[in-house]
Amino acid sequence: MSSTTVVVSSPQHEEEDATLPAEFFLKAAVLLKNQVVEATWRDGGARCDDPTAYAGLLGTALMCLRSYEATGSLDDLRLCAEIVDACAVAAQSWNRDVTFLCGRAGVYALGAAVANYRKEFERCELFLDLFLKVAGEKALSVGPEEGGFGMSYELLHGRAGFLFAVLFINKHLGPGTVPDELTDPIVEAVLAGGRTGASDTMQCPLMYRWQGTCFWGAAHGLSGILHVLLHFKLNGQDRKDVEETIQYMIRNRFEHSKNYPSSEGNARDKLVQWSHGAGGVAIMLCKAAQVLSGEKVSSDIYLKNKEYQDAAVDAGEVVWKRGLNDSYGLADGIAGNAYAFLSLYRLTKENIYFERAATFSSILYQNTLKLKVYDDKDYGENKYSLFQGFAGVACLWFDMMSPESARFPGFEL
Repeated sequence: MSSTTVVVSSPQHEEEDATLPAEFFLKAAVLLKNQVVEATWRDGGARCDDPTAYAGLLGTALMCLRSYEATGSLDDLRLCAEIVDACAVAAQSWNRDVTFLCGRAGVYALGAAVANYRKEFERCELFLDLFLKVAGEKALSVGPEEGGFGMSYELLHGRAGFLFAVLFINKHLGPGTVPDELTDPIVEAVLAGGRTGASDTMQCPLMYRWQGTCFWGAAHGLSGILHVLLHFKLNGQDRKDVEETIQYMIRNRFEHSKNYPSSEGNARDKLVQWSHGAGGVAIMLCKAAQVLSGEKVSSDIYLKNKEYQDAAVDAGEVVWKRGLNDSYGLADGIAGNAYAFLSLYRLTKENIYFERAATFSSILYQNTLKLKVYDDKDYGENKYSLFQGFAGVACLWFDMMSPESARFPGFEL
């Protein structure tokens, strides 16, 4: 991509049109990465108050790993390992969650992957052992029929978030590193919990509640849980329930805009971002189009994977028209929405989606100061974090150099 030139135009602010060479994003990413490291690691005295990937120091480590993948810099890989070590110490007393983004599982999963890249195999085994201890949490595989309501199911704090950590390890260390025998009961528990959470009146096989609300978005709801489940082998009733749940979401999106409600029964067509709305749903639908065939799933429902792709494209159109908001992070801002276009680019191979991702990326650069003021007011110290701040933007800009391998950090594999 280094010789490519992209035409950058904003769907909402035509006066900001510009033409930028693709390598511009690499230079911007390196500069921003260095700023994040200074603010979160070196200025903090190389200490860790929050070891999570979502808003804490592990997000800086994930950004450094992305930099290593993009540039081959061994200094970035070494820095990633150092930060993970600090997070691992802090995680010993961090007993809140067992997920990739907000818990200990993410620390140990990243630690194992980085140690493996550095050929520190004993250290890799140490992190794997720590991860398997987390996997021994009894609540992970306890279904609702056994009273398994003590742990949620969603991506940030629940069982889907732990399963993503498993997928991350198996991607970076090889299939079967964490065996199916460990994950199968957890997948079944997630499916069973969704069936219990779905009332007969919803006409939806799977539904989950987070703090009393049936969310649809990627952070706390259906999109995030389904996206994780689509990475596992689903057969029979399990597959049927996942497909029909996706179909339910498509049928019940907002008819005029084709955006998605933030929660079940919510009539406000407002949010367009990764955490709630079309941004996160688009990425989930891209995965569905890749792994689900057009097999008949019930007596009256037959949805081909092309139709999942069409739904993903529709969601992408929503993001293009309404995805330029006044935040820049992965969770709720422009950077997260840009990843919807990169997912569509990989799915469809159509260059228009790379161009749209480039547009959002460039607008982020052009409006850094304005957006930073907004973030200072609303996010404070999290402005450099992975999901709410600049670390996520840096990851996006690194991924613009190789869109074929771009992945939303902590969500795509």
